[in-house]
Amino acid sequence: MAVPKRKMSRSNTRSRRSQWKASPVQLVPCQNRACRQLKPQHVACPTCGQYAGRQVVEPA
Repeated sequence: MAVPKRKMSRSNTRSRRSQWKASPVQLVPCQNRACRQLKPQHVACPTCGQYAGRQVVEPA
């Protein structure tokens, strides 16, 4: 396994880590044809309370 021969400077370390960004949350339309509100993927719709075509949460 390779081992660094010299200490990496702070600027080099930070410039390398600057590419580690969080990606924005993907929003998709609700599958319920009556709703169609944007919601995060793999989450029950906060407007109608449906997920994968079935009612899982009471609508808010």
